[in-house]
Amino acid sequence: MARTGIWGKLALVRLLERMPAWVRIALSIASIVLGAVIVIRPTTALDVLALLLGGGMVLTGILSATGRVDEGEGRWRGVLSIGWIVLGVFVLAWPGLTVRAVAIITGVLLLVNGAAGVGTALLKDRGWDDRIADAAFGVTGLIFGVLALVWPDITLLVVAVVFGGSLIIRGIVDLWGAWARTRRRRREEKGAPEASVPKRRWGRAAIAIVSVTATVAFALVTAPLREGSTVVDDFYAAPRSIPHEPGRLIRAEPFTRDVPDKAVAWRILYTTTGVDGRVRAASGLVVVPEGAKPGERWPVIDWNHSTTGFAEHCAPSLQARPFWSAGLYPIKKVLKEGWAIVMTDYIGLGTAGPHPYLFGEASAYASLDAVRAAREIGEAQLSSSTVIWGHSQGGAAALWAGALARSYAPEVWVRAVAAFAPASDPTALVDHVGDVQGGLVFASYAFAAFSNIYPDITYPRYIRPGMQPVLKAMSERCLTDPSMALSVLDVLGTSADPDLFSTNPAYGPLGTRLRENSSPTSLGPPLFLGQGGSDSIVPQTMQDGYVKRVCADAQRLEYRRYAGYEHAQVMDTYSPMVADAIAWTHARFEGESANAECSITDVPR
Repeated sequence: MARTGIWGKLALVRLLERMPAWVRIALSIASIVLGAVIVIRPTTALDVLALLLGGGMVLTGILSATGRVDEGEGRWRGVLSIGWIVLGVFVLAWPGLTVRAVAIITGVLLLVNGAAGVGTALLKDRGWDDRIADAAFGVTGLIFGVLALVWPDITLLVVAVVFGGSLIIRGIVDLWGAWARTRRRRREEKGAPEASVPKRRWGRAAIAIVSVTATVAFALVTAPLREGSTVVDDFYAAPRSIPHEPGRLIRAEPFTRDVPDKAVAWRILYTTTGVDGRVRAASGLVVVPEGAKPGERWPVIDWNHSTTGFAEHCAPSLQARPFWSAGLYPIKKVLKEGWAIVMTDYIGLGTAGPHPYLFGEASAYASLDAVRAAREIGEAQLSSSTVIWGHSQGGAAALWAGALARSYAPEVWVRAVAAFAPASDPTALVDHVGDVQGGLVFASYAFAAFSNIYPDITYPRYIRPGMQPVLKAMSERCLTDPSMALSVLDVLGTSADPDLFSTNPAYGPLGTRLRENSSPTSLGPPLFLGQGGSDSIVPQTMQDGYVKRVCADAQRLEYRRYAGYEHAQVMDTYSPMVADAIAWTHARFEGESANAECSITDVPR
């Protein structure tokens, strides 16, 4: 249909109208390809992404200008086309745009475009096929725009899926239109009767219906991911005045959530020493077997939990399944042995942060102070005899606690230390984050901790611009949050991208701090170290290097490598490592001497 009014008078539009059909087809294909590139490579360098998004906006404006326009649409379509092109040029020309600014611009344009589509569907003299197609595409744009603007943590992945997906849909629709126009022109040249409306025009409506269905499904599926985070309650808020020395109990209350039968538990708030050397508050749990006889004291397993997250609401004691989230899967077996469990949340999980993730000394202090504070609960009847256990992040904390116990908390009688797949070498873990399964998530926690605590460690200094918002968003999610699925999508969406770091993390202040927190090689108490042979998070090769240094320091060590076991599998209730650790711990509580040498044993699957 001829273009009239303002639309027909626009010089740019008249120029675009005269483009050959093959150029319009090429532009449609370019739209599909560009959309796919943005979706596949969402966190490429920010300057390149801005070029892709800006180019996509210009392309969208051109395709909109060259598309079929019905009576009454001209003014709407002209303004939108010019808007897409102008803002696309703006994004291309402004190198300092932030990712959030690009997301907002994209979201606003998608909303306006969607609203225009819905409005066009209501115009008079429109066929039902056009009304349905315009309304469906309009709703698709509105949903995409809302997702880009109000997603709880706008990341490049969201922008890529939203805008890249819309470019793909736009290109497909225009290819369909070009194909339909070509067929119609050939029919006219042959003098054949014109195809019926359903045959020649309902195809566009069908594509529109498929696109809006997929978009609605995407919005519905992701809606629960923005909900359900644990809420930190008042128990974790430290009073204005707390004891001036670490290891003191601030408050305790009975705890029943997910506590095994025939056990009694308390939630505790206590004092400990922070990274800056000042007294801070931390939280934790104390669990003891039921039915202690008068005067009987339970030996203590000082449990240091594996990674749960960086944010305050990631404390294991806050979760619906606290012991599962803490990685203490064999809790029933431990209690059945007649041992009590003291489990710190660490500073910053539950209590005010920041959480010193992978910080050796602060984690050790929180662990030892939890045991000291728990002994103030008279009903718990805890012995001073303690064996420190820990897995992954907690494995490193256990190693540090064992090394510092004698000087920091001499009243805690540490008989031995058992570390399971400990994160003993933070530098190696961070440096090889791309080779580690889910490494991006753990890197987000580590970098959030170090950058929050040390002002000379910053995102711009170490992290590629395109990855900065992704990493910050990841650090706000716990491993047990429903929204962790978004982090999984981020990991998948960035798997083909360049490295996370713009600067080698082993250099500068970050490298210095990481090396400072490498696990000690001389502990004093005997050490049991269990490692999965198929561990993809803390690789056995990395652990072997740590063990080599430990043995060189003449530390009493029993190192067992369990063939075929993954990172978390070693802690399964019926894992051979759990059985070995329990037997080894029994011997330590019984006063039996540990192996005086450094022994290494390979355990077959």
